[in-house]
Amino acid sequence: MASFIDTKLLGTMSTSATSLERITLEPSSPANSCVIWLHGLGDSGAGFAPIVPMLALPENHGIRFVFPHAPEQAVTINQGYVMRSWYDIKSMDLHNRADMEGVLASEKLVQGLIQEQIDLGIAAKNIVLAGFSQGGVLSLFTGLRFSQSLAGILALSCYLPTADTLPEHCHSANSTTPILQNHGEQDAVVPISAGKMANALLNEANYNVSWQSYPMEHSVLPEQLTDISTWLQARLLS
Repeated sequence: MASFIDTKLLGTMSTSATSLERITLEPSSPANSCVIWLHGLGDSGAGFAPIVPMLALPENHGIRFVFPHAPEQAVTINQGYVMRSWYDIKSMDLHNRADMEGVLASEKLVQGLIQEQIDLGIAAKNIVLAGFSQGGVLSLFTGLRFSQSLAGILALSCYLPTADTLPEHCHSANSTTPILQNHGEQDAVVPISAGKMANALLNEANYNVSWQSYPMEHSVLPEQLTDISTWLQARLLS
């Protein structure tokens, strides 16, 4: 049985990763790998923490799961309402959706979360960066630009914040890192075309990327979690 730690620390866009609120699920055996999982707009780490038992990982798997809560900020497309968000969303237009200043600020927070795990003794090569929707955008953007090789990048129902181009300063450290993209075929929040655009750019640049779509909307299916579990085990337990 995994132990549950809910770290209640206030966070803002200008704070360090150590001040981000997060939920941490520790394995029953000493942790030797980690999944950092970023939630979507308006959600929190609590939205995805319950999936860990559903992954049906082997006993004594040794994977620590970290579910950080995004800072709170006003979101333009939601009439300026303050909610947890990794960056402001300025419009529904894919080419002008993400506030890049906010993306870059949150990238630093996520880099700090990765560094925390490295400082705790887990090598970057044993860390998977995962995310759903806005969190998937950030996991993909951060992972492509991170300067140490990661175990994998999981990008669920998301897009590239740089629209029809890869991010600037992609680092060679993750040029061969396995990337798994999942998307819902009936997604009305992030159209599947946005995910496919990112997938095409990654394929054109010869990234080690896999794609799987599912008959769902902007969500996650049990069948999908089974596939994600298989992918995670191949990255962290093989």
